[in-house]
Order: sequence, then structure tokens, then C-alpha cells
Amino acid sequence: MPLSLPSDFSAAPECLAGKIILVTGAGDGIGRAAALSFAKHGATVILLGRTVEKLEAVYDEIEAAGYPQAAIYPVHLRGAVMKDYEELANTIEREFGRLDGLLHNAGILGQRRTLTQTTVDSWDDVLHVNITAAFMMTQALLPMLAAANSASIVLTSSSVGRKGRAFWGAYAVSKFATEGFMQVLADEEFELNNTRVNTINPGATQTVMRRTAYPGENPQDNPLPDVIMPLYLYLMSDASAKVNGQQFDAQPKD
Repeated sequence: MPLSLPSDFSAAPECLAGKIILVTGAGDGIGRAAALSFAKHGATVILLGRTVEKLEAVYDEIEAAGYPQAAIYPVHLRGAVMKDYEELANTIEREFGRLDGLLHNAGILGQRRTLTQTTVDSWDDVLHVNITAAFMMTQALLPMLAAANSASIVLTSSSVGRKGRAFWGAYAVSKFATEGFMQVLADEEFELNNTRVNTINPGATQTVMRRTAYPGENPQDNPLPDVIMPLYLYLMSDASAKVNGQQFDAQPKD
């Protein structure tokens, strides 16, 4: 049974003070909201994404608000190879010496078709961006996370990664893989170096991906990404230091 935000948790203004947190897909949607929220609560955020202009806009927002200065690291997840992730790790080691948090938020929807209609190219794209890239990046960054001594890895899941549904194709399969990756990594890393690993199912939010997946839906019926940020703050803060290997719903059903 997925967990939800503890009812007694309230994010203190400086609950992430001094932490170094990398956010993938930081230029838009939930990634943007998370980056701004982490920075607002004291973290130095590394903004990783494909589109430099979007990352710069988030960087400028952080600067204008007077939060800790962020860093920009452009990466195209579909084309990146292991050497690129090793260079990312080397840069973080050189600039910061450790990594306290890693939010795997970047992802693509792919084709909303039956599996029999799904092209191999689309399948490869979705699986690579949504799970293989997360695996390679995490593997490269684990030494930096271990150096923090109480780091948090959060992976973005989905309801279709827990119960498959027709027409969700490679995206659903990639989210099932995300849940499995989380469970294996959590079982390996927490006892080894105190790095905890959990997943969040954000639920329906006002994002471009949601509008693409549900074109007939009124976007205003869904909350803005800012509304679900308390759970992200909880899992990145020391309040969740002993929480490992769990599935979370950002919008639990009554």
C-alpha cells in the first residue's frame, strides 16, 4: 500500500539548508516546482535538463528570490552516454564534494497506443529516457551520494507503473521498471551507506505531459505542481532519514 505525506510534517523554512540537490527535468512542470521549492528551503540546486533557456529561467527565478545560487547542467538524456554521467559526477565532486539529494523527474510519454501499434523506436526512446538514463546517472553519482552520509534518491513513478492499463505502452512499462529499480537500489544502498531510495506518484497535476496524455481533460481540474511539494520536501529533508524502499502517493485517494 503506497504511503502518503505524514500528517504531522510541516516543512521548516530552512529544512534543506546546506544540502546539494540535483533535479532532472528542472526546466518545467514538477521539476521546476521542486527546484524552486528546494531552493526556497535552503538547498543549493543543480538544475539538469535538455533546454538551456528553460533552465536559465528557473535559475533567474532562484536568483531573483535571493535563494542559494543554483547551478545549471544541460544534458540530453536520450543521447547521453556513461562518460557524460561520469563527467557530471566529476563536476559535482569538484564543485561541491558531495550530493545530498537526487530527484529523477525527467521523463517522456511516448506513443499512447496499444503495444501492438507501438514502434520500436518509440519504445527505445521511452525506456532509455525514463529508466536507463536514471540507472546510468545514479550509478555514476552514487559515490557523491555516499559522501553525504544520509542522501535521498527520489524517482518519479506513476499509477500506471503499479497497475498496467491499456494504451500506456512503454511509459507504463518504464514506470514498473522504475519501481523495481527503486526497490533493488533501496535494498542495496541503505545498509551500505545510508542512502535512502523512494518513489513518488505525483498524480494528476497541471503539466504539459498530463495535458498531452489527457487532451480532453480540463487542466484546471488538477492542482498546480506547487501543491504537492510538501511530500518532495519531506523526502529530501532529514525528517525522512529512516524512510527507505517505499512508494508514495502525492495525492492519496480518500
